[in-house]
This record gives sequence, structure tokens and C-alpha cells, in this order.
Amino acid sequence: MKLFDLTGRVALVTGGNGGIGLGMAEGLAQAGAAVMIAGRNKAKNETAVAALQKLGAKAAAIEVDVTKEADCRAMVDAAVAKFGGLQILVNNAGTNIRKPPEEVSLQEWRTVLDTNLTSAFMASQAAFPAMTKAGFGKVISIGSMMSIFAAPYSPAYAASKAGIVQFTKSMATAWAKHNIQANAVLPGWIDTELTRGARRQVEGLHERVLARTPAARWGDPRDFAGTAVFLASAASDFVTGAAIAVDGGYSTLG
Repeated sequence: MKLFDLTGRVALVTGGNGGIGLGMAEGLAQAGAAVMIAGRNKAKNETAVAALQKLGAKAAAIEVDVTKEADCRAMVDAAVAKFGGLQILVNNAGTNIRKPPEEVSLQEWRTVLDTNLTSAFMASQAAFPAMTKAGFGKVISIGSMMSIFAAPYSPAYAASKAGIVQFTKSMATAWAKHNIQANAVLPGWIDTELTRGARRQVEGLHERVLARTPAARWGDPRDFAGTAVFLASAASDFVTGAAIAVDGGYSTLG
């Protein structure tokens, strides 16, 4: 269906070498987009590129630290140089440090905020010129259920993910005149390396997640492929400033 066809479009996915980022990258690739993976781990980058190429996609990777402004600009430049432009940005890079508020150091707070929120600001700002040159753009930023709900062990993470939603709304209103749509995706409990760590640290988490989630399972990174394609395609040209839950119904229960 042409509305969802991404042939000729170029996507940059931060943290795209695993988890939700790779699930989205695979969806974008299957819809026809060329994909640039941006991540710190060179080996994981190479594995992700090989997986995308196996799907028949044009794909490449760049080793970056998204907490550095120069690296954020470099990854945009690399995508433009490799594939001829940039119309899709997925702000997915993220981390978490699980401690109650009174135990979080200032450096730990800054690490989480810089990785999850400030990187999205810097990457979006870096991508803006390429998108305006193309005449359109799509910014997809990854929030969380913690954008909505509280947890005693994730103060910095929750603050960063709530910030993603409001930053997304600011982009949506500021950049609409440039035909750039900005939306957030709010994952529920997804089976990733990050949440496996949470299950080891938080006793009973697995059982509580299954009990609360109407779909009665943890999400899979591949569950994000369709959402990514929708938000990156012409099908969502009148959708901007939204925060879309992909959570198996978790957030429908008050």
C-alpha cells in the first residue's frame, strides 16, 4: 500500500543495534527505507546492519555517543553522505539506573537525562536542516510507560521519559510549518536487555507485569515495526504531537 511505502526515504535510528530500536529499524527497512544505525557498540552495529541487509535493505552504521553534540551531528552527516538525505529520525537510545531518589547521585541523574532526553534534543536539532531541505520529515521519539506512571526505583528515567513527551509536543507545534511531524511512542514492558536487568533487580516484576497486561505477555521488539512504519510514512501526515502506547493494554488499567 503506497501510504506505507518508504522507498527512497532515509532513516536514522539511535540505539538501533538491538531491542526496540532494531525492531523499528527492521520495520522501516522492510517498508523500503535505507537505514543508518547509530550506536556505541561496533560489534552490535555490524550485526544489526547484517540483519537489515539480509532483509534486502540498504543499511549502514556509525559508532557514536549520543550524549555528545558533535557525535549527534556526525551521525546525521553520515546518513546524508551515505544515502543522500535524511527524512526519518528515531530517537531510541536510552539507559536506566534503578535506585530510589535519595540514592541517585548527580552524575547518575545526568547520565540518564543526557542519554534519554538531551540526546533526543541534540539529534532532532541536528536532523532539522536535512528534513527542511527534503521538504518533510518524521521524528519518532521513544518514551515509556514511565512517561505516565510512577515507580519508586526510576526517578531519573521517569523524568527523562516524561520530558520526551513534552519535547515531542514542542517539536510538533514548532515544526508543523516545515511539514515535519513529531510523535512519541510509549512502550510498555518489552522483553529487552534493559528490562531483563529490571527483572533481575526487582523481585516479582515479571509476575506483576503479566498480571496487569491484558495481552498477558511481555512485548517483543518486533511489535514496534508497524508503529514505526506508520509514523514514518505518509499515512501519518496529519498525526503530530501524539504519544502512542504500544503496551498490550497495560496503560488502559488505571
